[in-house]
Amino acid sequence: MTSTASFALSGMNAAQAGLRSSGHNIANLGTRDFRREQVLQADAVAGGTTTGFARAEQTGHAPETDLVGQLQARNAFLANLAVFKTADRMSEALLDIRA
Repeated sequence: MTSTASFALSGMNAAQAGLRSSGHNIANLGTRDFRREQVLQADAVAGGTTTGFARAEQTGHAPETDLVGQLQARNAFLANLAVFKTADRMSEALLDIRA
């Protein structure tokens, strides 16, 4: 059985990948014939999520999409961090009860 903390960790990793990808795209706004990087996210078999990267088929920039993507990734990271911290506190409480 996979723990809640590992689900949250996979979510934080996915959010970090989103931040990295949108940051990469924004950093390359001045690059000619640049193809944007996109994050591919899928459900993991045992729970949580997996991520991968792909290049857009067409060249072009979308800074508004990337800026919104950064905000979404930041909020997703913070939400998963809250789940991770809560799972940690619950584990500590359970150990205190059993001790």
